[in-house]
Amino acid sequence: MSAIIILVLGLAAMAAGYFLYSKFIAEKVYRLDPDYTTPAHEYEDGVDFVPTNRYVLWGHHFTSVAGAAPIVGPAIAVIWGWLPAFLWVIFGTIFFAGIHDAGAIWASVRNKARSVGALTGDVVGKRARSIFMIVIFLVLLMVNAVFAVVIASLMMDFSSAVVPVWGAILVALVIGQMIYRRKMSLPVVSIIGVVALYALIFIGPSVPIQMPEEVGGMAGNAVWILILFGYAAIASLLPVWVLLQPRDYINGLQLFIGLIVLYGAILLLNPDLVAPMINSDVPAGTPPIFPLLFVTIACGAISGFHGLVSSGTTSKQLDKETDARFVGYFGAVGEGMLALAAILAATAGFATFADWQAMYTDFGAGGVTAFVEGGAYMIHHGLGLPEATAATLLTVMAALFAGTTMDTGLRLQRYIFQEWGEIYHQPWMKKPATATLLAVGSCLLLAFGAGGPDGSGGMIIWPLFGTTNQLLAGLTLLVVTVMLVRLRRPMWFTLVPLCFLLVMTIGALLLQLRSFYDQGNYFLLIVDIVVLIAAILVAMECAQALKRARTEMGKQL
Repeated sequence: MSAIIILVLGLAAMAAGYFLYSKFIAEKVYRLDPDYTTPAHEYEDGVDFVPTNRYVLWGHHFTSVAGAAPIVGPAIAVIWGWLPAFLWVIFGTIFFAGIHDAGAIWASVRNKARSVGALTGDVVGKRARSIFMIVIFLVLLMVNAVFAVVIASLMMDFSSAVVPVWGAILVALVIGQMIYRRKMSLPVVSIIGVVALYALIFIGPSVPIQMPEEVGGMAGNAVWILILFGYAAIASLLPVWVLLQPRDYINGLQLFIGLIVLYGAILLLNPDLVAPMINSDVPAGTPPIFPLLFVTIACGAISGFHGLVSSGTTSKQLDKETDARFVGYFGAVGEGMLALAAILAATAGFATFADWQAMYTDFGAGGVTAFVEGGAYMIHHGLGLPEATAATLLTVMAALFAGTTMDTGLRLQRYIFQEWGEIYHQPWMKKPATATLLAVGSCLLLAFGAGGPDGSGGMIIWPLFGTTNQLLAGLTLLVVTVMLVRLRRPMWFTLVPLCFLLVMTIGALLLQLRSFYDQGNYFLLIVDIVVLIAAILVAMECAQALKRARTEMGKQL
């Protein structure tokens, strides 16, 4: 089948979802109020609470949630065939991710911009809050530790990407000054930023920087990991307008340009999908498609991490409540577009079916490598851009997204420690510097304590990211659903995705439990049991919280 058909159908469906479905959700379900005073105005402090132009905030939200996961997940899941991955990305974006992200922003804004984990205690109950905070911590620990490994590996493997990746930080610092200090026009600033960013991408191959395989007795990638966490610690303490916002905004523009280039190459090349629609001959050891598809593709369909960003940083910067539709729902659409690009690159970016099979020799193969190589192949043959340059462009895209997610993730982890300090009355934990040290320390403990001297410890628990992440999405939808019930508003639009996620998550955890036992991987077995117990408790809390909310509503009538 022609990749153009899939591209057009996917983009048309997501456009309809934004213009029609999200409008209905915003007006009839969440009832967003343009006159509501948002926390960004009520608590404006110039550091975390900053009223922000919705386009700039969209850039922050989108690139914070669109890390490497919407590339990795879909590019792995096509091993079952391109159709299941395509359908889950499209329907997940429209009916799951969009209302999840916008709902998390709305819920947080209506509760003083508290994180969804903290406000769970008020909306659902203290037991649910305890479960939520543990799950949140696990997800952030996985994301930060793993994305550090991903970025370090990309810079070790693609030395041409080092200058663009680090140069983007300098560009972002300048952009922040232009927007907030110089008050320059946003379109002008955008053009300057994009030109500078792409100039760095083209300069990168001419100025490769290769980290030695060993530095002072440490592996080169381990050195990069330490540098990345040092940078992320500083970034998490800076005011959001100095680095976080402009870095995310300019990366958002970079992604759309990258998508236009990739989609344009598809339109000109008109490649066929060499992968099967449904793959009935999967490699030995590949788990069943149900329910694993729905946790393998998390980001790009629905992701609990989005709820952390929505309620952790985005809600503190929302200028008007009505901006939640554009920032949250359209942010999810943007990630769906990236996931669609990953599916096309991983299925139409190979010359033959045999080439595709050579990439997908076992479950877990593909990922970023399939995206970069497949995308570079199409850009080279469709647009004539040198394949090495195209590969650098896509590598930098993946690295920058992983970097912006790590920036936001560490800031969120700092917030979690501060909220724990608030909940358990520990003033020392509420200090930003102390909380940041605790966040970095926990990530490094996992990276080097579990992974050894190469710092790859995050990869050990990564197999449980999908299930833990989807459990977190279910918890977020639970909070939103209970709020809707108490406000006497339609709840089915969030309740149905909530129930679906819980069923799929519990099913996936049970399958993985057997797999870890058969492998003799007792560490993951224990973690899986912990997450499974949390999932069951969440399901019970769902039933009890909804029953209480409906009872309270009945008493008020």
